[in-house]
Amino acid sequence: MVEIIQIVGIALVATFLALIIKEQKPNYAFLLIVFVGCSIFLYLVDQIYEIIRMVEQLATSANLNLVYVETILKIIGIAYIAEFASHITKDAGQGAIAAKVELAGKIIIMAMAVPIMTVLIETIIQMMPK
Repeated sequence: MVEIIQIVGIALVATFLALIIKEQKPNYAFLLIVFVGCSIFLYLVDQIYEIIRMVEQLATSANLNLVYVETILKIIGIAYIAEFASHITKDAGQGAIAAKVELAGKIIIMAMAVPIMTVLIETIIQMMPK
């Protein structure tokens, strides 16, 4: 609970500062927003690591193949990173580049998901009566 209050506080202060700075130096306002966004992301890296570690422990205790769990975690990471980059490029006024980043993220996710979908379909086919 405390973490989100700190993050929201930092974000609001940065937003107000950016609005004030934007009138005089729009480039500095943009850099401030990017810096704060990256700082928030870096602040959360430890929690992200803990989540990944717990999911891997659960998968190990459930005797799941870690390759599939790691692939799913990578897919989630790609989605977050692509969204983060897309928002930054939108903030910079580059909507076209943001759309390309989103498209690239979706295509990479689909490419990574194919092996999992293949195993899932094969498992369903094996379960069906002949």
